[in-house]
Amino acid sequence: MRELRMGTAEARFADMIWEREPISSGDLAKLANEEFGWKKTTSFTVLKRLCERNLFQNQNSTVTSLISREEFYARHSESYVEKTFGGSLPAFLAAFGTRKKLTDKEIAEIQKIIDSMRG
Repeated sequence: MRELRMGTAEARFADMIWEREPISSGDLAKLANEEFGWKKTTSFTVLKRLCERNLFQNQNSTVTSLISREEFYARHSESYVEKTFGGSLPAFLAAFGTRKKLTDKEIAEIQKIIDSMRG
């Protein structure tokens, strides 16, 4: 994958695709006009960029994903932790925890995730 990041507008556009795929490129352009006020050319330009990053494909005017939303955000998160915290998830959590206290429910959810990741 060439680039794991998206701007806010690209992410909203990508979410539209993930929520509705397969979708015709024409219908996608109409939706983008309704949602964002974009012209057809803007929609096709953004779609082309997302296709060049191998996130989506537009074949015979039908747009589908090459990677799921969940997989994209998982890879994006891994990349962020790697670049920003040297790959250390504990360092990320420590940084996150200095500004926000976790609720008991959040701690329990994180503990479940940790437990499920154990060999």
